[in-house]
Amino acid sequence: MACGACCAAFRVSFYWREASDATPGGVPVELAEDFNQRLRVMKGTCQNPVRCAALQGEIGVAVQCAIYDKRPSVCREFSMAWDDRGANPLCDTARAMHGLPAMSPDMPKINSDDHGRPNPLCPAA
Repeated sequence: MACGACCAAFRVSFYWREASDATPGGVPVELAEDFNQRLRVMKGTCQNPVRCAALQGEIGVAVQCAIYDKRPSVCREFSMAWDDRGANPLCDTARAMHGLPAMSPDMPKINSDDHGRPNPLCPAA
């Protein structure tokens, strides 16, 4: 994957039972932290600058998710702009935050599994 901008732009929150201490094969609990009674977040996504602890590599050049097969549902559901689901303003926003151009329908597709929830920085739990 070449982008990864959303992994360093948004809070990644997910239902606590997606973590490995509640679901075998789930999000590794050591890469998550409690957000509130029902939600956990990926470490690194509740701080400034934002960067998911599972993101490896250089944004816009070459990145990968260290827990791709165990990533939270919000990551699985997030789509790159102009994939088979069309426009995604959150993808465009994340890319702009990292100085990358917005995707367009005619751009070559990059392999992406990015995620996103807007990151008002996390309040204290």
